[in-house]
Amino acid sequence: MADTALSESVVGVPDVWRLRARGCWSEAAALLAPFCEDDAGAALSRATLLVEGCFYQLDGWAEAEDALRLAEALAGTDEERGGAASERGFLAYGATLHSVRDRADEARSAYGRSAALLSPGSPGRPLLDFRRGLVAENIAVNPAAARAAFRRAHAGAVAHGDTFLTSFTWRHLAGLAAAEGDLAEARHGFAESLRIRVSLGHLVGTAPAMLSLAEVEPDDIAERLHAEAARLYELLNGIPAWLAPAFTA
Repeated sequence: MADTALSESVVGVPDVWRLRARGCWSEAAALLAPFCEDDAGAALSRATLLVEGCFYQLDGWAEAEDALRLAEALAGTDEERGGAASERGFLAYGATLHSVRDRADEARSAYGRSAALLSPGSPGRPLLDFRRGLVAENIAVNPAAARAAFRRAHAGAVAHGDTFLTSFTWRHLAGLAAAEGDLAEARHGFAESLRIRVSLGHLVGTAPAMLSLAEVEPDDIAERLHAEAARLYELLNGIPAWLAPAFTA
């Protein structure tokens, strides 16, 4: 995949992206807040930011829930309703994954609604496929179903030019390969994920990508990756929060 320059088509509004990429989800959401009372797109984008923040900070669930309710209320087209349902499913998945509350059934139901609303060619469809893969991987523990969903998501992301999403599909496909002992494939996928995140300036996603690659690299390279990941983690004041065990002495 060729390098992709930072652009609105890849990451959204530049000022919002710069804050998002540095782990400032609330600040990024605040830039959109003035437009959210009557703009369904802005409301959904704000909800997306706050839901994503929950995954990295393991906090902010109530604020994300409020933002999502507003996005759902304003949605007026199938595309908007499908996008809101996808975010509903992702928030429910996150609450389940991080043991806030078991909402697995809600996640599956919301993803089903989203799939019914989003057309096969919708730009939101690859993200939905990816998120359904996460449920298959981490809740249903079905690697075959997860791989199929991630591959669909990856192909769709490439077709729609969603470079950011491919950093996630590469990483999760690589994780499945590593679990099966295919270290060459895992190394390639993790390296691609890291390369894309660095090229897009996605700081909050760079440390996790480095740690994943370190798991399949020789010791000397792994040590350098781990040290750089630790530096970034400290720079971002302990974000992503779920990486804390990796840096506990």
